[in-house]
Amino acid sequence: MTPTLPTVVIPFTHLQDKDADLSMKIEEGLGPDGLGILSVSGVPGYTLLRQNLLNLAPRLANLPEKVKNELEDPQSRYNFGWSHGKEKLESGKPDLLKGSFYANPILDKPTTDAALIQRYPAYCGSNIWPQSTMPELEIAFKSLGKLILDVGLLVAYHCDKYVSKETGMPHNEGIEQIVHRSRCHKGRLLYYFPAENSNDSQDSESMSSWCGWHTDHGSLTGLTYAVFTKDGVEIPCPDSTAGLYIKTRTGQIVKVVYKEDEIAYQIGNITEILSSGRLCATPHCVRAPKGEKATGLERSTFALFMQPDWDEKLVFPEAGLGHVHQEANESLTFGEYTEKLLDKYYHQKM
Repeated sequence: MTPTLPTVVIPFTHLQDKDADLSMKIEEGLGPDGLGILSVSGVPGYTLLRQNLLNLAPRLANLPEKVKNELEDPQSRYNFGWSHGKEKLESGKPDLLKGSFYANPILDKPTTDAALIQRYPAYCGSNIWPQSTMPELEIAFKSLGKLILDVGLLVAYHCDKYVSKETGMPHNEGIEQIVHRSRCHKGRLLYYFPAENSNDSQDSESMSSWCGWHTDHGSLTGLTYAVFTKDGVEIPCPDSTAGLYIKTRTGQIVKVVYKEDEIAYQIGNITEILSSGRLCATPHCVRAPKGEKATGLERSTFALFMQPDWDEKLVFPEAGLGHVHQEANESLTFGEYTEKLLDKYYHQKM
């Protein structure tokens, strides 16, 4: 039986207090023995912004194919606009289970430098909004994305405080400043299509049936609690085994839960490397609901990937990188580091 654990929770009012000592909570959730995730409760305005955006996901996914095709951006390897069936699952097959809409919630056009746009299209490209068919998507996406970023910067501030206690890390090299300087944060609105027969269309016994095992490669990922709908009506998830699974440092797999009104934050590889392993990124996956009740079930959720700027020079510590981070060397920019990773997961550049 896989154990179920709640995230470490930090109330927003505590997070806002820059003099508060949250190091025990940071260590418990994100340190070497933690799950690499914590959640923040009581964020003003969050519940409504989450609802506004997630309710648009099924509508977006069900737009006419012609409209969705116009929202695609092959140049960025489908890292802007609409993407469906472009990413590969662990099996190597195209992922048809979910559709995604990607955009930078802070800057519509991070740069006008043509050479940069060509070299780093996934970061330097421009947003593509369905202005005529769904103008409300842009407003809802940017509002929620900006809120999750603002709260994430507070999480990063307390992470830096915890790390610098032990390392004496300079303030401008911490996660907070790296995230604050960045022009290439990326939001991903996810929609999981309803399975016609929940036991046929996917390997329902697999723990990673909805999203394969992976570790985030940026600085910090903000996650909303998912909305489940059936025939357009919101319902609770019908299968208690469905949800987020994490592999701990000791190799144990646990199911992780947090509440609907909490924003969860996960550590990415870059933060693990730059903190010399004091903050830990953990592999995770999502398990789909199974059984008769899961037939026709839709799932909508949102993730904000807070990542360094493409030009951010990453000062990698010399030791303790481990086998996971063989892409790292001492003088990569984040853009160069990502190029190496993206080639693993997507087709070669168009």
